[in-house]
Amino acid sequence: MKKIKSLGLIVILLVASAFTVNLNSDAEGYEVGDYATDFSLMNINGKMVSMADFVDAKGFLVIFTCNSCPYAVAYEDRIIALDKKYKEMGIPVIAINPNNPEVQPKDSYEKMKVRAKEKGFTFPYLLDEGQKVFPQYGASRTPHVYLLNKRDGKYKVEYIGAIDDNYSDEASVETKYVEDAVDAMLAGKNIETKTTKAIGCTIKV
Repeated sequence: MKKIKSLGLIVILLVASAFTVNLNSDAEGYEVGDYATDFSLMNINGKMVSMADFVDAKGFLVIFTCNSCPYAVAYEDRIIALDKKYKEMGIPVIAINPNNPEVQPKDSYEKMKVRAKEKGFTFPYLLDEGQKVFPQYGASRTPHVYLLNKRDGKYKVEYIGAIDDNYSDEASVETKYVEDAVDAMLAGKNIETKTTKAIGCTIKV
């Protein structure tokens, strides 16, 4: 009887262990070379937005950002500049707020609308309602950037990480990771730095 109980306990532990591994795997999100799934999220103008809406786009800069994080705020002007520079080349910015507004009230949908108007956002600013999209991507910080290359209706991940190497002082930036990655992708060249560590605030769940 003891042997049967022990065997049963071992089986339970093995199943639990396997389940835990699967959970961790899902939580890791996309890696460079993976294909991202499209989403449909509410924009600040009340309309739903998907990548499929951008018929002529060559790719996207999907940036997880928010109102409340000082790092995200420090990068707002640079995100606007990225959109203005690359949208005309077919690579628009799509910003997504991944934070739970019940945990961080500054990131509520209404305050997103206010912030976007104050800063003059030139790109969609979407709410990840229910926080379903950011775990798929594996975003962990705000801001966190994913450069996607649109090919045959699919969205290949080409770069993941930070915008540049100095969040606190734009004038002191030495390496513009995102710009270098987009320029290389558009030129059909190899992206030398495909991943960097995203520097910012943890996503509020």
